Amino acid sequence: MNPDPDICYAALLARDRRFDGWFFVGVSSTGIYCRSVCAVRSPKRRNCHFFGNAAAAEKAGFRPCLRCRPELAPGHGVLDVSSRLAQAAALRIEEGFLNHATIAQLAARIGVSERHLRRIFLTEFGVSLIDFAQTQRLLLAKRLLTETQLSITVAALTAGFGSVRRFNAVFLQRYGLNPRRLRMRTGARPAETMTFALGYRPPLAWSALLDFLAQRRIDGVETIDHTSYARTLELTQNGRDVAGWLRVTHAPARYAVDVTLPASLAPAVGPILARVRRLLDLSANPDLVDAQLGILAAGQPGMRVPGAFDGFEIIVRAIVGQQISVVNARGILARMAQRFGTQVGAAPEALRTTFPRAAVFAGLTPAALQACGITRMRAQAIIAAAREVSAGRITPEPLAPLDETLAALRRIPGIGEWTAQYIAMRALAWPNAFPEGDAVLKRQLGCTSAAALRQHASQWEPWRAYATLHLWRQHEEARASCKATC
Repeated sequence: MNPDPDICYAALLARDRRFDGWFFVGVSSTGIYCRSVCAVRSPKRRNCHFFGNAAAAEKAGFRPCLRCRPELAPGHGVLDVSSRLAQAAALRIEEGFLNHATIAQLAARIGVSERHLRRIFLTEFGVSLIDFAQTQRLLLAKRLLTETQLSITVAALTAGFGSVRRFNAVFLQRYGLNPRRLRMRTGARPAETMTFALGYRPPLAWSALLDFLAQRRIDGVETIDHTSYARTLELTQNGRDVAGWLRVTHAPARYAVDVTLPASLAPAVGPILARVRRLLDLSANPDLVDAQLGILAAGQPGMRVPGAFDGFEIIVRAIVGQQISVVNARGILARMAQRFGTQVGAAPEALRTTFPRAAVFAGLTPAALQACGITRMRAQAIIAAAREVSAGRITPEPLAPLDETLAALRRIPGIGEWTAQYIAMRALAWPNAFPEGDAVLKRQLGCTSAAALRQHASQWEPWRAYATLHLWRQHEEARASCKATC
């Protein structure tokens, strides 16, 4: 991305939150780089240098602002950059992939050669993979030192540095200060939880987002009320399985959501925050989406497409939910979690177990899943998908190769086009996904065939997934209104 200086400076003067995270401004008179919404006095135009990402600003010698904190800026959405491959690599790096793997392994994960990955990444972001990764480590360590009571040693290792000495040296070199200056008050009793802010570009249809998740919640795994979303989680970090929980609340005055985690999950903070961001679609640019959707989005601006904390979980949800009610699907999913998930201790009330991961399902028999209330064919589809995911032949995560991933899903008996598109919408975070055979969409738009529905929806490209959420919500509101008056 090469930001237009005149547009960027105008956005800077206006402190326009629509541009938050799209560019950063380095001020030559101070040596500091800021977000576009920084509350400090606006610098003179001749002192401003604009960068498409924090790593580029740091490579140019600027230090992050301690007031607006660039690490809190929203990220880029899937279609905000020209190269999906470079963006896919950036997403993996933000989750800490290079903390335990090589660039060659990252290239293999993305599906390209190491040389090609280095070239397209430099073209897209203006910095090398190593420089980008180093910036992500520094910004995460800065968050941990500023927002938690973790020791400097734990913060450094959690952020991905191999040693405290190396961390101190890089921090001093890049930021010109000792990490101890960012420490929270000393002598305080260690907190049992940690809370981190994740920014977004307004507007955010928070209530609509919670409604969607609440209607599909898995009892024991998720709890949702009028103000917050909470769930259990399980992931592998540095070769070790960790389980716990998280809670997300809205902080509209700060255009952010607050993510609370138990202190025991400190080693996995980076990957967890990245997953929460994609679960809530916080990197979306609602101005672009709503402008394309027009009148469809007018009643609920800032709609998000809920993603996935774990992509395989969405695959199971999609298969289980075929041709049955949402209530019945929830019951089946809850029984699966209860029987095969990992029990979570010291979690808030009603959060009891994690949703089983792909490796667990891969070792089950169809009969074991049938006992949860699904047909044999769907049980076989879930197990087949689990084996593909466990073997790495299917990667259900944002920016995975779209066509190849959908083709691999369709080859599994029991996964049709509707299921594949639903998985693309939520697990792959593909904004143009569209379940064209969906009965509700046909009814809402008055279309009698999938072809007619597809033609009607072409006006909303490349944001058909967002249009789908609006149409589903309108249908649910109409049903609720009918129940209230009939």
